[in-house]
Amino acid sequence: MKRRSTTATETAATAQAAGATPVVSDRGTLRRGLQLAPEMTRGLGWTLLLALVATTSNVIVPMTIQRAIDDGILAPGGIDLGVVRWTCALAVVGVVVAGMCSYVMNVRLFKASEAGLATLRVKAFAHVHALSTLTLNASRRGSMVSRVTSDVDQISMFVQRGGMMLIVSIGQLLVATALMLWYSPLLTAVVWATFVPLVFLLRHFQRVVGRAYGVVRERVADMLSAVSESVAGAATVRLFGVQERTQARMDETIERQRRAAISAQIRAVGAFVSGQGISGLALVLVLAVGAWQGAHGRMSVGEITAFVFLTNLFTQPVQTATEVLNDLQNALAGWRRIIEVLDTPLEVEPPTEAVTLPRGPVGVEFDDVTFAYRAGDKPAIVGLTASVAAGRRVAVVGETGSGKSTLAKLLTRLVDPSDGVVRLGGVDLRDLDDASLRASVAYLPQEGFLFDGTIADNVRFARPDLSNDDVAAAFDAIGCGAWLAGQPAGVLTQVGARGGRLSAGERQLVALARTYVAGPDVLVLDEATSSVDPTTDVAVGRALDQLMTGRTSVVIAHRLASAESADEVWVMDAGRLVQRGPHTALVAADGPYARLHAGWVASHAH
Repeated sequence: MKRRSTTATETAATAQAAGATPVVSDRGTLRRGLQLAPEMTRGLGWTLLLALVATTSNVIVPMTIQRAIDDGILAPGGIDLGVVRWTCALAVVGVVVAGMCSYVMNVRLFKASEAGLATLRVKAFAHVHALSTLTLNASRRGSMVSRVTSDVDQISMFVQRGGMMLIVSIGQLLVATALMLWYSPLLTAVVWATFVPLVFLLRHFQRVVGRAYGVVRERVADMLSAVSESVAGAATVRLFGVQERTQARMDETIERQRRAAISAQIRAVGAFVSGQGISGLALVLVLAVGAWQGAHGRMSVGEITAFVFLTNLFTQPVQTATEVLNDLQNALAGWRRIIEVLDTPLEVEPPTEAVTLPRGPVGVEFDDVTFAYRAGDKPAIVGLTASVAAGRRVAVVGETGSGKSTLAKLLTRLVDPSDGVVRLGGVDLRDLDDASLRASVAYLPQEGFLFDGTIADNVRFARPDLSNDDVAAAFDAIGCGAWLAGQPAGVLTQVGARGGRLSAGERQLVALARTYVAGPDVLVLDEATSSVDPTTDVAVGRALDQLMTGRTSVVIAHRLASAESADEVWVMDAGRLVQRGPHTALVAADGPYARLHAGWVASHAH
């Protein structure tokens, strides 16, 4: 049965993993973000209760001040120190209780937010790894990195600081309003009437600041991409003498980020200043109207003083809201970008019911396989139908762009066919358990990637259970024991970032040892000895012959010497299999392989 899968980058183009952020409401973004990190809301009820107790304890102070003034200092018979003492003691108790509740609330909020942010990071990182290489190649590396690191950090800043302030502020606002109404409905109406325009003003600032911080997050991603490329390509930059041009590009990227950050901050400051101004106006009006009511005997001095304190408790949350607006919009911008990554569809979908393939030699089959990198583009593979028997060795040859490397990507399931089926041991690759597939099929590119660490660390990447002696034995088995012995610390020699302390050929030796210890059933080799020097090439060639013995092997051959020892040669041209057969038969026949071989022999004759 044939199946069609989404062409590569159809889904990548849909999400554009490093592109513009989709327009989603702030409420929708927040709701989706909390769904992705449910730990943030666990125990939220207790946290809110602590916030309410802390706020209630805070409002005890204005009430005790009112009683101390009216019933203590301005008592009809003179100052009543007893009243003053017990009201002050009650105020101290309120402050202590508020402090203790605030401490516990902050600890709970910090633990919950860190747990949620860790989940968000893990999900984002896992999804990035699950994306196909085509989606990742279509994205800027720095943009992906910024989403898992910088964007999550922005959320962290808001949740742990702004989120706590927001919770306390809401409780404080409600409790302060209730007490203000109890003291004076008129003054409460004055305060609320003063702040109503700010609600609409903040909604305007929220939209403006949100767009501004969306641009900031994109500029941060641009900057990280530029830095990443400049560091990774430092040698190329020096070799071509383009340091000034590279520096100019970096300067421009940093300047764009600086301008975006300043622009966003200016808009955020506008919201903050508006809140401060209206808070001051509210306090002035409360004093004026309160003095008028006091003069007419409608409020006592203590009640007016208490109301002033309550007004401050009311205006603090409003001013806090204008401060939190800054962090909130920055966090929402980061949250949208992370959600965008998590919503990027997987081109290589995991199977619904995974099949585990038994270990041992297996055959490979391409059944009318067609593949295009982009929808509407010319297919890189067209109608490929061919098979490799278990334990046989096939060399795939052809001009540049003929589809050789694409065939390797299909066989290792870095991409899925647009049409047709690739089978391993008679099982569609799309139905295979990923762990089973990776254990059965090993891919060795022209230059293997090494991680920062020792030689042993990189070899053990395929087999974590190996000892240092086992790693050394692997190098002996592939004929590279003498090379390993010449390293400063043997298997404990540090290779550096991306293997930078080793030559290209030495990096390939380590990658070959890593493939050897993996013990795969199917080998996919993309001219694995092309970067090895001629002396080492002989030893590695022998090791590869030993490694391929008894295993199904597909060799992407750029040098036709690799094709001469294969059981069969496949000749690709413009994505089509145009010729196949043993080397000797194809050389003798008048066809594309004979012409390729003749050209290769002529180029090596001088």
